[in-house]
Amino acid sequence: MATPITRSASRTAALTIALASVLAVGSVSESASARVIAEHDVAHVCHTDTGDSARGGHGDDHRDVSASEQRAIEARTARILRGRTGASTSPSLAAASIPVHVHVMRTASGGDDVTDTQIAQQIDVLNRTYAGQESSTAADTGFTFSLAGTYRYDNSTWNRDGSSTKYRSQTRKGGANALNMWLVDFSYLGIATFPWDYARNPSVDGVRVQYSSLPGGSATNFNLGETATHEVGHWLGLYHTFQGGCTSTNDEVADTPAQGSASSGCPAGRDSCTLPGLDPIHNYMDYSYDSCYTEFSPGQSSRMSSMYTAYRA
Repeated sequence: MATPITRSASRTAALTIALASVLAVGSVSESASARVIAEHDVAHVCHTDTGDSARGGHGDDHRDVSASEQRAIEARTARILRGRTGASTSPSLAAASIPVHVHVMRTASGGDDVTDTQIAQQIDVLNRTYAGQESSTAADTGFTFSLAGTYRYDNSTWNRDGSSTKYRSQTRKGGANALNMWLVDFSYLGIATFPWDYARNPSVDGVRVQYSSLPGGSATNFNLGETATHEVGHWLGLYHTFQGGCTSTNDEVADTPAQGSASSGCPAGRDSCTLPGLDPIHNYMDYSYDSCYTEFSPGQSSRMSSMYTAYRA
C-alpha cells in the first residue's frame, strides 16, 4: 500500500473489534459485487488504520463498547458457562483445533495475491503464538490451527473490502468454531468479530486481514503475520490491553496491567497508568510492531478458553 500502515492510538478508552477476512472459491465477476451497495455489518469491530487512527472500525462497522455493555457481555457469558460447565468460567483449557478457511480477495486481474507458502507460514505463526513459543513467559493457550481450505476470488470491489457483508455471507464456510480469514487490501491491518456476536449474525463471522501483513508481505513493521494473531485474539474474545484505559476493569483480564493508551513501535519501560505494572507492550493485544509482540498472558488464555466454550464449542 502507498501509505505506511501503523498501529497508533487515537482511541484509548474505546473498544472496537476485528472483523473477518475471508477468501472465496472461484472467480466472481466485477459486476456481480458491484450490484451490492450500502451493505451494513452489525458486528463490533476493531481495526488498525493508516495514519493517526488505531484499530477502531469504520462506517457502520464502528461502535464503541461502553462499560455497561461490557458488564452485560461478561454476565451473559457467565450464565452460559454455568449452564454448560456448572461454573462461571471454563474449568480448563479448551484445547481446540480450529479449522481455518483462507479467502484471498484478489483484484479483477489477479493482483494482490498471496502465495500458498505465505498462507502456510501464517498458519505456522498462529500455531506458534497460541502455543506460547515466542517468550518464556507466554501462555500456551491450548488452541491449534489447521488450514481447511484456500479460496481465491478475482473481484476488485471485494479486494478493497467493498460490499463486505455480501462477500462474507456468500463465501463464509463452517460453523461457529471455523475461523474464516479474508485477505483484502484496505486501509486497516485487520478487523474481527467477537464470539458473542456469532449467534446474531453468523454469516459475517471471522477476521479480515490486510494481505500484505502475512509473513513476507510488504507492510513495513507489520509483515511477520502477527496481525492475524491479534485479530484472532478478538475472534476468541479478547479486548485490547488498553480497553477502558486506566481502570481496574480494563480488559477483563487480571494479569495484564492497566494501560492508558495503545503503544506504537516497541517502547520499553512505557508506563501510561499510575496503577501497578508497566504497559504490556509485548502482548499481542496491544498495538506494537510485529517484532515486539511475544505473548498472551495466562489470564488471556483462560478468557479465550471460556469464550470458546461459551460461544464456539
